[in-house]
This record gives sequence, C-alpha cells and structure tokens, in this order.
Amino acid sequence: MGYYTRVLSKDAEFPAFDELADFIRSNHPDYKLTIEEGTEEEWESLLLSGDDEVEVAILERNPVADGSVGQDEVADFIEETQECKPETGVAWLHEFLAEVKTVYALQHLQGSETEDGGNALHALRAHLWERGDSILQADNEGFTNEEGFHVVWQFSDSVSGPWNMGVLQDGTWYHFKMDLGDPDHREAFLNGEMPSDLSAIRQSEPQR
Repeated sequence: MGYYTRVLSKDAEFPAFDELADFIRSNHPDYKLTIEEGTEEEWESLLLSGDDEVEVAILERNPVADGSVGQDEVADFIEETQECKPETGVAWLHEFLAEVKTVYALQHLQGSETEDGGNALHALRAHLWERGDSILQADNEGFTNEEGFHVVWQFSDSVSGPWNMGVLQDGTWYHFKMDLGDPDHREAFLNGEMPSDLSAIRQSEPQR
C-alpha cells in the first residue's frame, strides 16, 4: 500500500494541471509534475519527481460520488475512527467527512525521504489544502481541523515530540502545542481537554 497523506476537501472543483505544474516549478525548480492518468483538463493522477527522475509522490484525485474510490475512502475513515479519541474531535470529523467532495491522496515514494523532495511534496499538499474548506489526514497519525491542528489521535503509543493539537469545547477550538509523549498531555487531549500546564496558541469557532 505504501504511506499516504491526504487533503480532504468540501470543494468539487479542482486546480488545473497547469496551475499545479507552474506552482511546483516556481517554488521548487528542481522538481516537476507530469500526468500519469487523465488529461490536462481532467487529470486523475500526477507524478511529482525530480529532474533526476527520482519519483517523490503520486497525487491521486478521487471525487466523492456514488460507487467511487473517494466515497470508499471517506466511508473507511468514518469506520476506522469510530473508537478514536477525543470524542468531540471524532464527532466534528464525521460531520466534516459527510460533506467532502474530493480526496487528494499523496502516496509518498522514495524521493520524499530527501529534504528537498519532502519539501516539494509538503508544498504541493499545502497548496491544495490552502484552497480552503479542507482538512489533512496522515496514515498512523490522524486528522486535522481546517486550521491544520491535529484533532483525532491515531498515533502509536510510542510516539513523542511536540505537535500542534486542537480540542473542541463548547463550540470553540482551543489550539496548543503539546508533547505527544507526555502522559498528562496525552490523557488531557484524549479526554477532549487542553493540558492544564499549557496555554492556547489561539481560539476560534469552527468554520461553517
């Protein structure tokens, strides 16, 4: 299967191939996008690679429609997060997923393991996400809200290090940076609370 990260968007419209190709060339001149499947007008999958032909990632565009791959992906996400924590984050996530129209799936390939390749991949993903009405997902990590803060825990028990997190309390997002390996921080997040020894980076209401 390989490792995937995804942008889940409520927008059925998608950026043109030329826009994405120009974005990569302008910001990461040693990298390029080529069409794997589809046409320039209706691209289905794109290859991100270096000028040395080392493959960095495959970007798949999966519209969410009856019987589609995108619909199956969304259904799988809802099913696999049923028992996840915090419950408030999961409930918000399931409401968001019900409105997703497009799944952009990035399969990370060998070239993504280099610093420059990883930067090009992250820039492409961010470009898709910053179009708005989108959240991020990463295998074995979980999901963000629309502001890019992590709201559902799918990490392994051995994970550690600083991470931007968000909890939803009484209709307000509280965003903070916690240590994933700190047992008190972890317990608070899983209970849908901000750790008592941390301060919020910022607060915001969920976008509609």
